[in-house]
Amino acid sequence: MSDEGRELYSVGEVAELLGLHVRTVRNYVRDGRLKAVRIGKQYRISRADFEALTSRPAPGAEDPSPTGEAPRRHVEVSSIVQIDAIGPDAANRLANLVTASAQSPRAAPAALRLQTVYDKERARMKIVILGDAATTADLLHLVDGVLGPGNGMGNDLDGHAEPVHRG
Repeated sequence: MSDEGRELYSVGEVAELLGLHVRTVRNYVRDGRLKAVRIGKQYRISRADFEALTSRPAPGAEDPSPTGEAPRRHVEVSSIVQIDAIGPDAANRLANLVTASAQSPRAAPAALRLQTVYDKERARMKIVILGDAATTADLLHLVDGVLGPGNGMGNDLDGHAEPVHRG
C-alpha cells in the first residue's frame, strides 16, 4: 500500500520508518513520547503524532515549504554519560550545572532534553541527553571539562573538593 494520503500507521510501520525496534516504538507509546490510539489490540499512530515525534513530515506528506525546497533534515543524538565514584554533593552540583546549561537560551531549533540519576549505593551518576548533535556535543564538552583533574569534583566519594596541590 502506498504512503500517499495515509493518516494512520501501525507500530511496525513507524518502527520501520524510523529504523527502530518495534519494542522501542511501543515503549515510546507507553511512556507518552509518542501519542497513539488503541484499536482492538493494536496501536495506531496518526501522521500528526508521527511528525510531532520526529519533527519531520511523514512519508507522503505534502512539502511544507512554499518555495519547493527540500525540508531540513532533523538529526537527534541520544547520549548516556556514566560517572563512577562521585559523591552525592558533587553529583548534585553537576546535575544543577548541566540542567542550567541545557535550559539556557540558544540558537538551536529544539531544546535539549536532559535527565540525571544518582545511585548512592554505587556512588554512580548517569546523565541522559537528547538533542541536536552540536548542542549535545557542547554539553558533553562541558561535562568533560568539569570532571577533569583539578576542577574540585574529582573522584572523591564524599562529595568534598579535592585539595589543590601547588608545586
